[in-house]
Amino acid sequence: MSEDAGVGEGTGRMRVHHVVFCVHHANQERAAGLWRELGLTFAEIDLDDLGIRVLIDWEAGIELVSPVPGSGDEAAAFTEFLAANGEGLWSVVMDVPDVDGPTAVAERYGAQVAYRQHREVGTMVIDEVMLGPYHGMPITFLSTTTGDPKTADG
Repeated sequence: MSEDAGVGEGTGRMRVHHVVFCVHHANQERAAGLWRELGLTFAEIDLDDLGIRVLIDWEAGIELVSPVPGSGDEAAAFTEFLAANGEGLWSVVMDVPDVDGPTAVAERYGAQVAYRQHREVGTMVIDEVMLGPYHGMPITFLSTTTGDPKTADG
């Protein structure tokens, strides 16, 4: 394997940042309970503009997301996912220096951008691009500043 394996043109090195599981709101605390008993500690982030509640352990790399009941169109992607697939893996989030390079590579392969956001959460700045599943792989590119995500309050 070459020294440059895993380094794409203009993308820099990337690694798995965290995985996101989408669960029904009624099951989110029970799902989190399993992980808590296994030693994880979740920060809670209510993203009202997206109609979702997020529980994330930044160090362990596990995120549980659920649409908030009555959130309507804001959470449509999540409610549609649950209706079509049931609870499960929403995305594998890749830590990248910049989202544009990997996104351009993915688009050359025919991947479609499903969602893009720029958000300031606490002292973090987040740039995120989620692809539509590409050959069954739900991939999100994430670039963040070095701010403290524990101050994230949505």
